[in-house]
Amino acid sequence: MSYLQWIIKGMAMGAADVVPGVSGGTLAFILGIYERLLNAISAVDLQAVKLLGQGRFKALWRHIDGTFLLCLLTGILCSIFSLASVISWLLEHRPVPVWAFFNGLILTALPVLLTAVNWSIRRAVLFLLGAFFALGISMLAAVELQPANWMFFVAGAVAICAMILPGISGSFILLLLGMYAPVILAIRELQFGVLLLFAAGCIIGLLSFTHFLKWFTAGVVMMPP
Repeated sequence: MSYLQWIIKGMAMGAADVVPGVSGGTLAFILGIYERLLNAISAVDLQAVKLLGQGRFKALWRHIDGTFLLCLLTGILCSIFSLASVISWLLEHRPVPVWAFFNGLILTALPVLLTAVNWSIRRAVLFLLGAFFALGISMLAAVELQPANWMFFVAGAVAICAMILPGISGSFILLLLGMYAPVILAIRELQFGVLLLFAAGCIIGLLSFTHFLKWFTAGVVMMPP
């Protein structure tokens, strides 16, 4: 039953990641799996490389919480590939109900995120700075361009950092970079070369940023909702 729950939660994260303005990290926090997800990804470290080199695959699988990550990734990919066309159509023809639904999820997550922090003056100042920064980003105009192949790699590395952070939308970052439509088109048309470049960027960005994020949040108490 846990496996099915992880897949369903991954599908919820994948659906959120497709929509600009909604963070898969926020959904992960609401669903109570954010800390475990962060720990599992950050477990891909030198110890994991050592276990791989020694051929201790079972120990490696346990070290990175492989079953959890596999179930979550399965749900995310199923959701992204199945909903990319649907979400694109809804955003074009029924944008208000879609935005209303996901805005409700964001507003629901806000008190959960706020109560999970041990507040101090410094953290309150950082919170305000982050709010102003997010507001400034939301006012930026989206770029329109014809991307080169290497741009998909860079876009993946940048967007995944936002996707793993609660409150920041990786899809919205893609939209600002002018890469949202090309990525969605690549998913819909199964452009595997482009998708591999994007996935490679996501993997590099995720592995590097997760270690920094875990260190940065070490002093913050994150409690499941």
